[in-house]
Amino acid sequence: MINKRLLIKNLLAHNNENSFYDKKRQLNLHSKEGKGKFLKHICALSNSNPFNNSYIVVGVEDDDNEIVGDDFFDDSRIQNLVNAYLENPPKITYDNIPFPNLPKEKVVGLVTIKPKNKVSFFKKNIYTIYTGNTFIRIGSNTSPTEEKISASKSNVETVISIENNSRNSIQHTLDGVLDFITVRHKDLDNQYQVFKENFVVCWAGKKNMVRNETYYSRVDIELVNEQIKLFYSNQDEVIVSFDEDSFTITEYVKLGLNDKTSYYPLEKITFYFYDNGYYKMETQMLFEPPQYNKKLLHHIYNSVLITIQKLHKNKDVSEIEVLRIPHTLMICYLNDFRDAKHRLIEAKSVLKAYKNPLAYIYFKDSLRILRKMKYN
Repeated sequence: MINKRLLIKNLLAHNNENSFYDKKRQLNLHSKEGKGKFLKHICALSNSNPFNNSYIVVGVEDDDNEIVGDDFFDDSRIQNLVNAYLENPPKITYDNIPFPNLPKEKVVGLVTIKPKNKVSFFKKNIYTIYTGNTFIRIGSNTSPTEEKISASKSNVETVISIENNSRNSIQHTLDGVLDFITVRHKDLDNQYQVFKENFVVCWAGKKNMVRNETYYSRVDIELVNEQIKLFYSNQDEVIVSFDEDSFTITEYVKLGLNDKTSYYPLEKITFYFYDNGYYKMETQMLFEPPQYNKKLLHHIYNSVLITIQKLHKNKDVSEIEVLRIPHTLMICYLNDFRDAKHRLIEAKSVLKAYKNPLAYIYFKDSLRILRKMKYN
C-alpha cells in the first residue's frame, strides 16, 4: 500500500516537472478557463504515459517546491468532468493529503492518472480548446500535437521505483494514528477502526446527540495507511457508521432563509474494504433542495444583490446580511433563478476580502454543493 504523503515527497525530490508529473499552486474548476487547463494537462499526461501512472501535485509553489497546501477538495465526481470532455478518458483519482506543517484545513492534492492504451483527445470545445485537439507532455511542457502519438515505456521504471520507495510501513501507520488522536485532535472526540487487518480509519469531531442520533461537527476523517484525508468540514454535520467491511459518512448541510434553517442530507459516501488490500468508494447524492414561494424568493434575491453592490462600494452592511449571501444565492439558483450562480461567483472577491472569514468559507461551501449536483 502506497503512503501518498511519501509519494508526493518523492515526486518533488525526484526532479522538476517532467513527462510523468506536473505541479500546481491550486486548481480552479469554477471557470471554463480553469477546467480547460486542467483537462489539457490530464490529456497530455495520459497520452505520454500509456504504461504507468502519472501525477499532478496541487498546493506546491512552482519556483521552489514549497508545500503551501490548498483547500480540501471532496468532489468525487471529478472523473465525470474528464469523461464529459475527453474521448478515451483515463481513470483518475483525487486524494487530499495532510502535511504536518500545514494548517489543519489545508492539504496537498494528488491527482493520479491511470495508464490506458488509447490516445485521449477532446470531444467538446472548452475555453480555447476545440473538438479533436490532443496534447502530449514534452519534458515539463504540455504541447498540442497533430502527429500520431507512439506509445513509450520510457517512464515505466522510474515511476515504479518512486512508487516502491513510497510503500507504507507499520511505523508510519502507528505514528499517523498517534499523531491524529493525541496531537492534532486531542480536543475532540476521536476514534479509530481497523478494517480487514489492513486499513486504519481515524475520525474526530465534536459530538452532538439529537433524537438519539450521534452527529459530528468539525469533522476530520483519515485513512491513515495512505495518509489520505477522506473528509473534512468545519461547518457541516456528519453521521458516521461502519461494519466489518465498510465505513459510511452521511453529510448534512444547514440551509434556510432568514432565521429559519434546517439540516438537509447532502451525500452518503461509503468505503468498502476487501481482504486483498484494495478498497473502493461509492457515493450517493441525497440532496433535495428546499423549495420556496417564488414571489418571496424574488424579493430576497433582489435584497441580496443590493447587499453585494454595497460591499463592492465599501458601504456599511451588517455581518448577518453578508454571511447569508452564499447560501441564499445557492437556494435561489436551486429554485430556478438561473442567474444566481453567476452572481455568486461574481461576489467571490468581496466575500474573500470580508473581515469575517466565514463569508468566504460559506462561498466555497455553496459552490461545492452546486458542483456536486452538476456532476451527479
